[in-house]
Amino acid sequence: MVKKNIRNIFLQYPKVIYGFTNIAYSEYASAYKSALVFAAPYGEQLTIETYSEEKFEKGIQDAKKVLEKILIQLQKMLDEYNVKYYIPPVAQSNEVDLIAPFSFKYAAVNAGLGWIGKNDVVITKQYGPRVRLSVVLINEQFVYGNKILKSDCPENCKKCVDICPHKALCGVEWNINLLRSDIIDYKLCNEKRSAYMKTHGRKNACGLCMVACPYGT
Repeated sequence: MVKKNIRNIFLQYPKVIYGFTNIAYSEYASAYKSALVFAAPYGEQLTIETYSEEKFEKGIQDAKKVLEKILIQLQKMLDEYNVKYYIPPVAQSNEVDLIAPFSFKYAAVNAGLGWIGKNDVVITKQYGPRVRLSVVLINEQFVYGNKILKSDCPENCKKCVDICPHKALCGVEWNINLLRSDIIDYKLCNEKRSAYMKTHGRKNACGLCMVACPYGT
């Protein structure tokens, strides 16, 4: 019944993609059996021609609102069936390690939603990298997606790498064994985005490496 109700919730959001993965690899595996991973497309699928930082940030916030609605419905349903679950935080809790307690990107790859691009972002075939991820850890078994082990980006495509204003991307093609640091200087990226806090009270949404991606356009 839980599986059917989850499916019924997502039928209300036909643009949202979702899947399940075993989390035996995670430190949460002792308490939860599975992760439900879902991705909402940004409100506006921008291209380089239509891009502005403000528009990109709005697209992120539009997707966030959709995810919040879905999470509320999922919580209500799981509570009704007395199913143990946990919603991990979206991002890191400190600005030193920049590591989230549970990686949404790795879960998305394991659930078969997409692969990691040369921009260090999950790339979906439907929307490219212009999605926001969410995860619910659930103490139930599900039918799991097919784990993606390597990139599906064209080998000679470097659009995301070339457009990065800070040259934080290494141009490396991802596979499941690579580390984040092999793909991006994430501390440099975070430093440049954080400089925006002084004037706008938030990090720079940037997103140039995402709007440049040909997938999903």
